[in-house]
Amino acid sequence: VGVCKQEMLQKKNAVLVDGVILNGPMMDSKAGEKFVEEACKIIMEEVIQKADDVTEKVCEWQAPETLKQILDLEMRETGESHQKLLQLCRDVIQYSVKTSHPRFFNQLYAGIDYYSLVARFVTEALNPSVYTYEVSPVFLLVEEAVIKKMIEFIGWQEGDGIFNPGGSVSNMYAMNLARYRFCPEIKEKGLSGLPRLVLFTSEECHYSMKKAASFLGIGTENVYFIKTDERGKMVPEELEKQVQRARKEGSAPFLVCATAGTTVLGAFDPLDRIADICEKHGLWLHVDASWGGSALISRKHRRLLHGIHRADSVAWNPHKMLLAGIQCCALLVKDNSGLLKKCYSAKAAYLFQQDKFYDVSYDTGDKSIQCSRRPDAFKFWLTWKALGTTGLEERVNRALALARYLVEEIKKREGFRLILEPEYANVCFWYIPPSLRKMEDGPEFWQKLHQVAPIIKERMMKKGSMMLGYQPHQGKVNFFRQVVISPQVSREDMDFLLDEIELLAKDL
Repeated sequence: VGVCKQEMLQKKNAVLVDGVILNGPMMDSKAGEKFVEEACKIIMEEVIQKADDVTEKVCEWQAPETLKQILDLEMRETGESHQKLLQLCRDVIQYSVKTSHPRFFNQLYAGIDYYSLVARFVTEALNPSVYTYEVSPVFLLVEEAVIKKMIEFIGWQEGDGIFNPGGSVSNMYAMNLARYRFCPEIKEKGLSGLPRLVLFTSEECHYSMKKAASFLGIGTENVYFIKTDERGKMVPEELEKQVQRARKEGSAPFLVCATAGTTVLGAFDPLDRIADICEKHGLWLHVDASWGGSALISRKHRRLLHGIHRADSVAWNPHKMLLAGIQCCALLVKDNSGLLKKCYSAKAAYLFQQDKFYDVSYDTGDKSIQCSRRPDAFKFWLTWKALGTTGLEERVNRALALARYLVEEIKKREGFRLILEPEYANVCFWYIPPSLRKMEDGPEFWQKLHQVAPIIKERMMKKGSMMLGYQPHQGKVNFFRQVVISPQVSREDMDFLLDEIELLAKDL
């Protein structure tokens, strides 16, 4: 080795520092390019070309300990060969859940959008961080354009916003922003001098509200959960009672979080009536429309969010119904006076210098709690450019039409029982196997029915035929929650879903 190093030093006139030769690049670019090329071919063949193939499995189930052995997860002293790495790529694809499969119904995201996927390839290759115009000029302008358009659909004349890593983070941003508006001195002085702050949200809200209250030091006991009606919507009269109760207790109410599209039932809170209460009591109104916000794109279904223009802030995740690719989540704020920046800025002198040669108002990173931040808006922008608003609207309308079709088929079939008539893409139902159909609806019946969905779920995953979520909810035993999102989904997939459940449960 010493002889080789001497030869390199003599031959290339190399510079040696601490035993490291500094001449030339360290990496073999040609070999790297070849690896990328071959890996992209695998992605194309094994993921993209198979995305709408219903004969493929949704998942290749393996128990954790078995999968650990298959994948060879150990990191070693020396690197693996390119052939071994390519095989690992194949293994990762084989044993991962195919969320782009037409029969993946498990979460509030699904399917594949080719334009968003290409946008991700571009941004992954460029590896930008969106905080200053000097390092991310294109993506800052794209984010500005997308936020402006989303604000138009909410119905505001002006506003502000920022893309975040998840709707949970957007909800946390909004909670902190509302608290800052209520008591701006908290930014410098902290929690010690504050009264007991209280916020209000529905029983059906996303769990991120409790997490945000915990994270921000508000405390989960100071989250007042408002009763919902039989459809899962917040009851405004109950909200009014709880606000008055909090004031009588000497607490300081500052925020109401309404939900537009709850996680399980897909319920939309009555935003106009909630906004009336917020105006009356001077409370910040945040709408968690992470799931339901995409209905704003549809002229037919935007009525679900009637009154959203009266909100102070809105969380909206285009990576759900609009397939912008995880993660693509915006927090939108009606205030256009720089409230976001005032709340979150730290004025880092090494990054946000005020004497730059261009307009520093485009250095938007100081209104984020992050430093490094992904250009998530670009995925949504390229999809929107490709499909136009009309194309996005068709996606929403088709998904809800398919959900309606499924509901009508459920009503026709023996053994299927609808939980409630859905107003969005969430279809919730029980499947009652033959052995339980003549039992009375007593404790024993519900106890046995509670065990049915987990068994069917296990069987479908081990078979790889589809993935469908289930849960107990608000006193109801386990039921299935089927969510329609992907444009690849067809009427035939709805029929298959019901047929497959009957098949998997025929011996129960």
